[in-house]
Amino acid sequence: MAQLYFRYGAMGCGKTMQLLQVAFNYEERGLKVCVIKPATDTKNGNKLLTRIGPERETNFCFSRRDDLFKIIKKEYSDVACVLVDESQFLTPKQADQLMQVVVKLNIPVMCYGLRLNFRQQDGGFEGATRLLQIAHKNEELKTICSCGRKATMNSRWLDDQLVVDGPDILIDGTSKIEYRAMCPKCFYETLERQKK
Repeated sequence: MAQLYFRYGAMGCGKTMQLLQVAFNYEERGLKVCVIKPATDTKNGNKLLTRIGPERETNFCFSRRDDLFKIIKKEYSDVACVLVDESQFLTPKQADQLMQVVVKLNIPVMCYGLRLNFRQQDGGFEGATRLLQIAHKNEELKTICSCGRKATMNSRWLDDQLVVDGPDILIDGTSKIEYRAMCPKCFYETLERQKK
């Protein structure tokens, strides 16, 4: 029986790389996959890029208004798997539509994304929150902080300062923006240093 998976982790843990590896494994065996991402993720157009090089065109980018079940049923019902990058940007309704893909079409769906926003709130990404609630399997992908400890926190840096407030989506803009995975110890120590 097909299942809905949510594979989450902090920035830089290799979520997109793992998605591309899964797509490669299916296709190497002659099976078709459907790779999608939200249109909200504008940084690479309709491509998925990894930090270490591999890339791939998506089958389609979806908006918050799109009914993913209807699109997949109409155009991709012959695939062996649906792979979703940046799944934290799903709406709760779209997460439910992906569950319908699993249940009604018997197609496995693997979602890759962030669990927490940079403010460290579970509710910061409604798509991630809904996936945590309904997925058959939730799997953490691990990475490390610059100190070597396990990184579980996503941090936003504007002009080399750690920030904990602002809009959820800020990919590129007027300031130098960077996202880093951090362990809780380094995160809170950095905040304390900046307050002094």
